[in-house]
Amino acid sequence: MATHRFYIPAQNWNLENLELTGDEAHHCRDVMRCKEGDRIVVFNGEGTESESQITSIDKQRIGLKSLIVNQTSRPPAKLTLGQAIPKGKNMDLIIQKSTELGASKIVPLMSERTVVQLDASELEKKQEKWQRVAIEACKQCGQNWLPEVSKPTTVEKFVSSANEKFRLVAAIDESSRTLKGILQEWNESNGAPPTEASLMIGPEGDFTPAEISQALNQGFAPLSLGPIILRSETAAIYALSVVGYELMNK
Repeated sequence: MATHRFYIPAQNWNLENLELTGDEAHHCRDVMRCKEGDRIVVFNGEGTESESQITSIDKQRIGLKSLIVNQTSRPPAKLTLGQAIPKGKNMDLIIQKSTELGASKIVPLMSERTVVQLDASELEKKQEKWQRVAIEACKQCGQNWLPEVSKPTTVEKFVSSANEKFRLVAAIDESSRTLKGILQEWNESNGAPPTEASLMIGPEGDFTPAEISQALNQGFAPLSLGPIILRSETAAIYALSVVGYELMNK
C-alpha cells in the first residue's frame, strides 16, 4: 500500500511524465529509501494526487508512472491567516497546524511588538523556509491543497490589502465580540455565511492600540477568543479551528 507522499509543484505536474527532482527526489531516494517498483503518492498542491509507481531512480530525478488519480475538492471557504511572527520556532508550528486546518494563505506579520525583526535580506529566506514547512505538513497529513505562505509584511500593508469581506482581528479588548455574534450579524446582512475570511492574530502582548485601530478602520471586526489570554500560537490554532468549523461545514 502506498503511504509515502511527495510534492510536485503544479507547474511541473504532468501525469504523462511525473518525476521527483531536487529535495523531494533526495527525500524519496536517500531518506525513505524507496526503490524501483515501489508505490508512492504524489500531489500538486492544487487538489490532485496520484498513486504512482517508481520506474527509475538516478542522482537527479525519480521517474514515476501514474496509476490512480484522485481529485480533492477545494475547501468550501478560503481562510487567510495574518499571523504576527512569534519568537523561536513557534511560527513553524503555526504554519504546520494552519495547513492541517485548511488555511488557504498564511501571511507572516511584522508588528510593533514582534520580537523577531527581519531585514530585507532575510525575508525571502524565511518565506522559502516557511513554505517548505507547509509542504511537509501537507505530506504528513494528507492535505492536497497547499497554502501559500507570503513574504512577511507589516500590519498596515496587510489590513489595507485584505480582499476578503469577512475580516476578523483577535483582540483583548472590551469591544471584542464572539464569533457567533459577528457571524449572526453578517448572515443577517448578507443572507448567507461568508465563503472567505481574513483572520489576524497578534504577538505576545497583542497588537498595539494603533494596529488594532488600523484593522478596525479597514473593516476588521474585533474577535474575542474567550476570557483566558492565549499564547500567540494557541490563539492561531484555536481561532482557525472555530472559524474553519463555522465556514467549512456547510
